[in-house]
Amino acid sequence: MLATLSGCDLVVMSPSGDIAAQQRDLIVISTILMLVIIVPVIFLTLFFAWRYRQSNTAATYDPEWHHSTGLEVVIWSAPLAIIIALGAITWVSTHKLDPYRPLDRIDAARPVTEEMKPITVEVVALDWKWLFFYPDYGIATVNEMAAPVDVPINFKLTASSVMNSFYIPALAGMIYTMPGMETKLHAVINKPGEYDGLSSNFSGDGFSHMRFKFHGVDQAGFDAWVARVKQNGTALNRDAYLKLEKPSAKEPVRYFATVENGLYEAVLNMCVREGQMCMKDMMHIDMMGGGGKDSHDNKERLRHDDRFVSDARPKADIPVEQLLASLEQDICRTEPGEALTLDADGKLPATEFMKYSPRATQ
Repeated sequence: MLATLSGCDLVVMSPSGDIAAQQRDLIVISTILMLVIIVPVIFLTLFFAWRYRQSNTAATYDPEWHHSTGLEVVIWSAPLAIIIALGAITWVSTHKLDPYRPLDRIDAARPVTEEMKPITVEVVALDWKWLFFYPDYGIATVNEMAAPVDVPINFKLTASSVMNSFYIPALAGMIYTMPGMETKLHAVINKPGEYDGLSSNFSGDGFSHMRFKFHGVDQAGFDAWVARVKQNGTALNRDAYLKLEKPSAKEPVRYFATVENGLYEAVLNMCVREGQMCMKDMMHIDMMGGGGKDSHDNKERLRHDDRFVSDARPKADIPVEQLLASLEQDICRTEPGEALTLDADGKLPATEFMKYSPRATQ
C-alpha cells in the first residue's frame, strides 16, 4: 500500500500559496490534537485486552471495583481540553481564512502593503469549462489562467447554469459558484509553477473533464502571457459567449484579445441574451413590492414614507385621505365599506382604532 501511495501527489500538504499553507497547518494541528486522545485510547484498549485476558492469572481481579475519582478526572478533562482547543482554533481560523476577507499578508514574513495592487480575475463556471475575465487587461481565457507571484489575487466567481465549485489545491480552498450570484476568493501564489485547477462539485456529464491550468509566473512572465493572449486571441462579445456557454467537454484553451464591456455583469445577472431581464432589475422590482397591481397600490399607500427618497425622518402626520385609502382592505374592518368616525381634529380615536383593528375582529 505504501508503494502505491508513494505515487500520489499530496498537493494539499505541500501547497504553493499562503492561504493553502495556512489551511495545511490547520489540518496538521487539528490532527495532532485529535491524536492526543485517539492514540492513548487505542493503546489502552489493546493493553487492557492483553493484560486482563482470561489466561493471565497474575492480573488483579476485582469485581467490586466501580469508581476512581482520579481516573474520572483524567478521562473527562483531557477530551474536554482538546475540544476547547479545537473550538478556539476553529473560531480563529474560520475568520482568518474567510475567502471573502482581503489578504493582510503575502506570506508569514511579508504583510500586504498599500503599494501592492491586487489583480482581479472574474471567473465563470460553464458547462463544462472555465472562463476567466481579466478586466484590468481587457482579455479573457478558457481553461487557462495566470497570475504573478507574490501579488494578491481577487477572484469574483459566478456560474452560467448549475452550481459548481472552483478549486486550485495549491493556491487556496475551494469556493462555490452559483448562477445569479457572486462569490469571492482572495489568494496569492508564492512559488512559480504550473498548477492544476478543477471543479470539485459534480455538475453533469462533462464534470470529470472540467479542469484547467493555473500558471504562477514572475511579473515579466505575466506581462508576456497577457501579450500572447492579446496577439493570438479573438473577440468575445455576447454572441460569441452564447456559443461558448453551450455544453461541451474537453474544451481546448482559448484566448480572447478583447471583451465586450459589461459582459461579465450580464453573465452574473443572467441577461446575456437580448431581451432578458437582469437579475438586479428583478430584485429591484421585488424590493418595491412586485410588478402587479397590488404592488402599485401598496406603493401608493406608503408614499408618505420618504425613507427611500431622502435622509429626512419619515413623516408621522399621515393625511386622513391616505389613511382612509390604506384601510380599504377587508382585514382592517369589521365589515367592508363601514365608515370611520373621526374626532373634531380629523384624527381616529383609540376606541375606533381598536374597533377596526384585526385583533378586535378575531
